[in-house]
Amino acid sequence: MSRRKIFGGNNPMLKESTLERNFNDASYTGIERMTVAGAVNKSVILTGILMLTAFYGFTNPSPLFMWGGAIGGLIAVLVASFKPTTSPIAAPIYAALEGLFVGSISAIYAAAYGGIIVQAVSGTICVLASMLILYKSGTIKVTDKLRSGIMMATGAIALVYMLSWIMGMFGINIPYLHQGGAIGIGISVVIIGVAAMNLLLDFDFFEKGEEAGMPSYMEWFAGMGLLVTLVWLYIEILRLLSMLGRD
Repeated sequence: MSRRKIFGGNNPMLKESTLERNFNDASYTGIERMTVAGAVNKSVILTGILMLTAFYGFTNPSPLFMWGGAIGGLIAVLVASFKPTTSPIAAPIYAALEGLFVGSISAIYAAAYGGIIVQAVSGTICVLASMLILYKSGTIKVTDKLRSGIMMATGAIALVYMLSWIMGMFGINIPYLHQGGAIGIGISVVIIGVAAMNLLLDFDFFEKGEEAGMPSYMEWFAGMGLLVTLVWLYIEILRLLSMLGRD
């Protein structure tokens, strides 16, 4: 199996250079290896941590939890991306901090739109299950071309959101990005679609990581990557439901 097929792309936090370094680490003998079952277990643990802190953030919402959780979670992701050996520590920290962010922002949406949280959580679970079925059944195969397309689309969305944040500091808003109406809803649906496709790459990384014999700490890294995608997907579904609620 070529390295390109293993490291051609994945969740935004799973950079090719990071995975290349860990492929080389995995070539050494006498180390525990990553397995799909291990990565799944770590994902469950991280999800549990996020849910606990999200509940606390939801029942005690505050700007500190929302912004502190978002910024702290981003720092944890960056640390793990540049030094994956820290993943067993960075991943739980990310899950805990991101839970505070998710809980606080969910409380804001819940106050404005009754019942939206249950709908968003249900929608996220349904998308996760659907993409897993499509992946495991082979209906959608993760090819090099698909990886490249998803990564390009994800990068473009990240660039637009960064530009929107910078422009927002000067009181300038990108039209339709955060607005309702047919165009705004259409944009939100496209973003959700791209987030959903990233799940395929996360699933693929679980399997390719095992095949490549990566070190066992990459199980935490993989679980963290999946959680990043799920949080993104959940927030985007929240945004879409709020738009539909306004209309």
